[in-house]
Amino acid sequence: MKKILVIRRDNIGDLVCTTPLIRALRQRYPAAQIDALVNSYNLPVVTHNPDLNLACAYTKAKHRAADESLIGVSWRRLRLMWRLRRTHYDLIVLANGGCLKRPLRLAKLIGAQHVLGFYDASVAGAELIDLRVTEPSPRTGHEVEHLFSLLAPLEIQPPAGPQVLAPDPAERQRALNSLQAQPWFQSRPTLAVHISARKPSQRWPVAHFAECLKTLAAQRDVQFMLFWSPGDENNPMHPGDDQKAAAIRAELPADFPLLPWPTSHLQELIGGLSVCQGMLCSDGGAMHIGAALGLPIACFFGQSDVTTWRPWGVDYRVMQPESHDVSDVSCAEALAALDELWPAIAARGGCAVEPHPA
Repeated sequence: MKKILVIRRDNIGDLVCTTPLIRALRQRYPAAQIDALVNSYNLPVVTHNPDLNLACAYTKAKHRAADESLIGVSWRRLRLMWRLRRTHYDLIVLANGGCLKRPLRLAKLIGAQHVLGFYDASVAGAELIDLRVTEPSPRTGHEVEHLFSLLAPLEIQPPAGPQVLAPDPAERQRALNSLQAQPWFQSRPTLAVHISARKPSQRWPVAHFAECLKTLAAQRDVQFMLFWSPGDENNPMHPGDDQKAAAIRAELPADFPLLPWPTSHLQELIGGLSVCQGMLCSDGGAMHIGAALGLPIACFFGQSDVTTWRPWGVDYRVMQPESHDVSDVSCAEALAALDELWPAIAARGGCAVEPHPA
């Protein structure tokens, strides 16, 4: 296997969970050209991945910019497929849960001597997979472990290693500079507080966030970075949490040690989280990024499956009420979870600590 392409076209957390598989391929084939094909939305997850020779991306129609036409996006995708086809890969790894039509179409367009993936004879195009793995039913274990089982035909055995994520150096430095420029800054633990969540059942209320931060600041020598997806909450296409962030800040004293960090781009989120030492958030892509950066995490889970999507490879505490609505998690429960994690958070030192080693 001299040339390998890993295809993962799903969401941010899915791609983060694929990085142990990529590392295992690098360890098995240290001299190989190992590339990744992802979508433009999650590309920053692998842009600086040390185990890849090339990370390339295509734009999904729903992610195209306002000035991009559907025809233009489709044309650029075809050009990319042609360029990848000329690479003449020995192996394509379909690194996704299940046997899915769209990754199969991409693999057919690109071409390779071998295609590795979960096999399901009922799926159109599945005959393209010649290195076949039967997906367990029902699925068991974490998403990282599930994907890692794909590597059995290559004689790569579990356990899966840690997730791998390297921030953009410029974005990390920008976050560090901004934090150190604050009048309240000290070299002490910085807690990342991420307030955005795609699913309503994953959203913790403003009052709980404000109470939790004020209580924690009174009890611990800590400072905070507040992360959220910017925009108006009433935007039907791209709802944001500007109003929620403003409401939380309005509940806090003027001199409260908190740095607002809205993230319009994924690079900003990764860079900002990389200077923190712990995290409070809901299950989602940001949580998986925090885990890949080595942060101890207190996380709210609503309708998500904890076994499959819990933070991988780090100390964590899950808060999932019986209602599966995180608004039913009390401030006291969140503080208790952070108390249990605090030794691990404090052990990471102040904000100048380097990211968790891959």
